[in-house]
Parts: sequence; structure tokens; C-alpha cells
Amino acid sequence: MKERQTLSRKPRIVVIGGGTGLSVMLRGLKQKPLDITAIVTVADDGGSSGILREELQIPPPGDIRNVLSALADTEPLLYEVLKYRFNSGTGLAGHSLGNLILAAMTDITGDFVTGITELSRIFAVRGRVLPAANHAIVLKAEMEDGSIVVGESTIPKSGLAIRKVFLEPADVEPLPEAVQAIQDADAILIGPGSLYTSILPNLIVPKLAEAIVQSQAVKMFICNVMTQPGETDNYSVSDHLAAVHAHIGHHLFDYVIVNDGEIPPQVQDLYAEKGSTAVHLDLEEVTKRGYKVIADTLVLFRTYLRHDAAKLSDHIYHLVEDWMLRKGE
Repeated sequence: MKERQTLSRKPRIVVIGGGTGLSVMLRGLKQKPLDITAIVTVADDGGSSGILREELQIPPPGDIRNVLSALADTEPLLYEVLKYRFNSGTGLAGHSLGNLILAAMTDITGDFVTGITELSRIFAVRGRVLPAANHAIVLKAEMEDGSIVVGESTIPKSGLAIRKVFLEPADVEPLPEAVQAIQDADAILIGPGSLYTSILPNLIVPKLAEAIVQSQAVKMFICNVMTQPGETDNYSVSDHLAAVHAHIGHHLFDYVIVNDGEIPPQVQDLYAEKGSTAVHLDLEEVTKRGYKVIADTLVLFRTYLRHDAAKLSDHIYHLVEDWMLRKGE
């Protein structure tokens, strides 16, 4: 039996998105021998992040804080401290302690990106965490009836189907380090996360999209397990891919990684109460459009459905490893 070749260096992997799904996946990826860069959306305008964004004129820290927590090589107690949310106190109620620490680091260092870098060092983060841009951006959506809805937190609540999302300013400059990371990457991962409010806000930053299109890296789309009410109602896997293509104008991905494991009926019923259903894998349609599909049982259920981070990371690492070995690296 032929021995498997080994890689000459750690694969450089760029993960793009925001929200809980991205953080769950990163907890698995950080256990692999990978050089990870996470590029995170700065369109959030709700909750604690929205308040800090408005009052301190900084990019929203929430998604960044989640990713830092996921990649931190710290004691579990410190992770709990970072995500701790105050329940009372005038001005404090609703704020996450991690958000406040990141806001403080921005003030101390004079720069959001430097604040993230310093916090990454303190918390022994495995990899780099970069905002898509060094300032907050406003996300807008054109709905199917032609109306415009303003704000990442408002869009899913409009009750209307989304035709497209766009940024203000439209010509937002990405962080140069984020563009460089994409150019240097061996693999680029998009998702999982809210399609219109976490994933696409990164991809429609003009120079980021351009860098991804031009990259020779293997590109993967990690599809959500469940639809998101107000964003992807009744979407299949191919509908997710079609939305990305409509915004970017390019066939962006080599592989699509999807869950095809059964979701227990009682879990489906819980999600159905909130208007969420399992994303249907329309395999024939996806493959007809030129995507290679990796399908497996990739879900775990505790309080919520989440990706099985270990299993998902195994698939990702093997794809990246094979891609690099084919290139002779």
C-alpha cells in the first residue's frame, strides 16, 4: 500500500463570514495543522454591537469577539467571561463583556485592527482575525417589491423576500491585510452563516470579491443546515449558490459541503415553530451547475442544531491536503 505524502508546510486557509456558524466551525479547524485567517463582517448593527458601533464610532465588535473566542487557546472559564452578558445595570444591560473589552482595546491602541491583534495575543488566538474593513459599513437590501430596507438587523424582519443586498458606501475599501490573506491562501471557505447578512456583506466588498475570483486556492461553500426566517425561506442548496452568483457574477466555488444527515422530527418541529426548515439538497441541480458536492451527516443537536465541527473540519482538511498535494506542495 502506497504511503500518503505529507505536506511541506501548513496550509494557509482563509475563512470568511460571521455569526455563530463560523465560530462553531473554527473551533474544529483550530485543532488541525492549519494557518488560519478569519475575515469577519462589519455590517452588524443590532444589540450590544450596534450600540457600541453608534456611540463609539467603531466597527461592530460582536462577530469579531465570537471568532476570537472560538480560536482562543484559553481556559474554558475565560471563554465564559468573554461571552458573559450583563443582565442589569444602567447602560450595561445587554452588553457582552467581550464586546466591551474589544471596544476598550480599540480606544487604548487607537485602532480597531490593532486592538484585535493585541487581544489575539493576550488570549493566545490560533490564527489571525481580521475585519473585512476597518470601519463599520451599512448593509441595505432591495426587496422583491422594490422597497429598500436599511440595516443588517432590520432586513430579516421586513417580512419581504430579498432581491439583493448592497453596501453603503458602495466602494468600501477592504482591509489590505484581508486582501493579502486571500491572495496567499491555499483554501478559501465561505460560510456557514446568514447568507444575506453575514456572508454576502463580505463578498460584495469589491476588492475582496475580486481577490477571491482571481485566487488559485481551492474554494468551498459550507451550506447552512437550516433556512433562516426572513432571509432564506424555502431555499435549497442551489438557491444559496444562485444568490452568491447573482451578487458576484462568478462561479465562485469548487466544492459545496452540505449536511445530508437526517434531522429528528422533534427537532424539525422546534425549528418549524420559528419558520425554519432543513435546507434541501437538490443534488442534481447543484452538480449540473459545476459544483462538486461533499455530503455527510454533519449536524449535532444540543440546545440548537449546530455543525459537527470535528467532522466538518476533517472534510475540509482532507480537501485542502489533497489540493496542495496535487500542486506538489
